[in-house]
Amino acid sequence: MPEYLAPGVYTEEINTGPVPIEGVSTSTAGFVGLTERGPTMIRMVTSLREFSRWYGGPVDPDTVSYLPFAARGFFDNGGQRLFVARVTRPNAVSSSVTLATGTGGLVLDAIGPGNLDGRLFVKVRVASRRDPDDPTSPDPTRFRLQVIYYATRPPLPLVDPFVREALRDTGRREPDESEDWDDLSANPGSSDYVLTVLQASHLVTASVSGTPDRPADVDWTPFAGGADGDAMTADQFLGTEVPPTGLNGLRQIDAVSLLCVPDEVNSRLLPDDGARDEIRDALVTQCEELADRFAVLQVDRGQGNVGSIDPPLTTSYAAIYYPWLRVLDSRTGDTRLVPPGGHVVGVYAATDIERGVHKAPANVDLRGIVRRDLPGDRKPLEFLINKRQQDLLNPKGINVCRDFRADRRGIRVWGARTLSADAQWKYVNVRRLFIFVEESIDEGVQWVVFEPNSKQTWDRVRRSISNFLVSVWKSGALMGSRPEEAFFVRCDRTTMTQQEIDNGQLVCYIGLAAVKPAEFVILRYSQMTADAES
Repeated sequence: MPEYLAPGVYTEEINTGPVPIEGVSTSTAGFVGLTERGPTMIRMVTSLREFSRWYGGPVDPDTVSYLPFAARGFFDNGGQRLFVARVTRPNAVSSSVTLATGTGGLVLDAIGPGNLDGRLFVKVRVASRRDPDDPTSPDPTRFRLQVIYYATRPPLPLVDPFVREALRDTGRREPDESEDWDDLSANPGSSDYVLTVLQASHLVTASVSGTPDRPADVDWTPFAGGADGDAMTADQFLGTEVPPTGLNGLRQIDAVSLLCVPDEVNSRLLPDDGARDEIRDALVTQCEELADRFAVLQVDRGQGNVGSIDPPLTTSYAAIYYPWLRVLDSRTGDTRLVPPGGHVVGVYAATDIERGVHKAPANVDLRGIVRRDLPGDRKPLEFLINKRQQDLLNPKGINVCRDFRADRRGIRVWGARTLSADAQWKYVNVRRLFIFVEESIDEGVQWVVFEPNSKQTWDRVRRSISNFLVSVWKSGALMGSRPEEAFFVRCDRTTMTQQEIDNGQLVCYIGLAAVKPAEFVILRYSQMTADAES
C-alpha cells in the first residue's frame, strides 16, 4: 500500500476486473527430416520460396527424403508457418573452400553438413566502391564475393551467371541460388566486415584463419571436401535438446502445435523397422507429455490390403492418414509417390486459420498433387479406396484420402479420427479444441501465481476464463444455445478443500460441450399422401 504523509487528495488506479485471455495459435507446424542442404539449427520459414532458399529442393533420388515434398504440400494446402529441424547423416562434413589472403585465409563453409562438392562455387573480384584517393580506381581494401549453387553439377567451365549475355549466348542454365556481396571489408571494425555481412547468407558461413586480410581475386572456385556421411538411424531424427536439433529440439519451441516426421515411413532411408517405430513413438510421446501439440502419422507404402492395416499405437494426440499421394518431382521432371503427412498438416493449418480449430480438418480438396491419371497406371493416389474399404478403416481410426473426381470434387481428406480407443477423444477437432483451450487458459492465468488465494482472486479467475470461453462459444466451437449450456467454470469453496488452500493450491473446474463433426449425415425419407398435411 502507498504511504500517505501529507494531507491532500490521492488518486489510485486498481485492477479488480477479469484479465483478458488470448487464444493461442494452433496452425504452426514442425517438420523433422533430411534436406538437400541448409542449417541444422531449427528455423521457421513462412513460404515455399523461403524453404527452398534455406534448404534446397528434392534430395537426390538415390537418397530420397520426403521432407521437401512435405514442405511443398504444407504450403500448397494453406500452411503459413513451418519450423524445420534439418537432420544429417552421422559423420557428414560440410563442403568448404579457403580463399588465400596475405596473412592467412578466408574460410567459407557450406551451411550445414553435406556433400555440395562441384555444385557450390565462389568468386572474388574487385569491389564496386571507388578508391577515396583515386576515384578512377577500385578501392584496393574492398572486395566483391559472389556465391552460386546448383542442385545438380553444372558443365565446366562455368559461364558467369552474373553476365546475362553469356548465359543467353551459351544456353547455360542459371544457378538455383546465387548471392552477390559487394564492398566487403576485411577490417573487423568496419560495418561491412565480411564475417558480419555473411551472417545473412543462405549458402555459406565464413571464418578467418590468421590475421584478417583481403582475399586475392579468384575466378569461379568449387567447394570441396564435403561428405554426406553414413547410414541414418533413429538417433538423428530424435536429436538433442542442447543444442536443439531434431524432435527434441522442437520440444523447446512452444509455438509448434502440429508435428510431422515425413520420413517415419521411409524404408529406403531407414530400412530398420525398429528405427521407424522408435521415431513414431517419440513423436507421439512428445505430444502426450507436452499436451500442447498434435502429431500427424502416415501408413507405410504398399499397403493395398486394407483389411491388414492396423493402427500402430493408441493415442488421442495423433491421427494417421492413408494412402500415399502422387506429386511432381521437380528434380527429375517425373512424378513420385510421397506420404500424405505434409499435405494433411497444411489442411489442418488452413482449416484453423479459415474456420477455427473446432472445424474437423476433412472434406477438403487436396492441392499440390497430380490431378489426372497418367500412363502406366499412375493415379493421383497410391490406392483408390471405395466406401466399403473405408468401412473397414474408419472404425480403426485410419483416415483416408479419397478420389471424388467422378463427382467433380477432386481428391479429398475423408476422415477426422484420432488413434484413441476412448470414444470421448475419437475426433481430431475435439482433442485439438481442448489443446487450444487448455494452452490458452494456461498462458492467460499465469498472473494468478502468488496472488492471495482468496475469494476475490477466485472470482477474477472465474470471470477471466468465462469471458474467454464465451468467445470460444460464439465462434461455434461449443454446443448450446446459451453460454450456460456450452461450458461451466467453478472456482470457489466447492472446488478446493482447506488443506489444498493451506498447501497453496487454487483449483478450478472447467467443463466444455465440444462440437462433434457431422461424420455421418443421415437423411430419412418417407412417403406422404396429398392430404396428409390436413
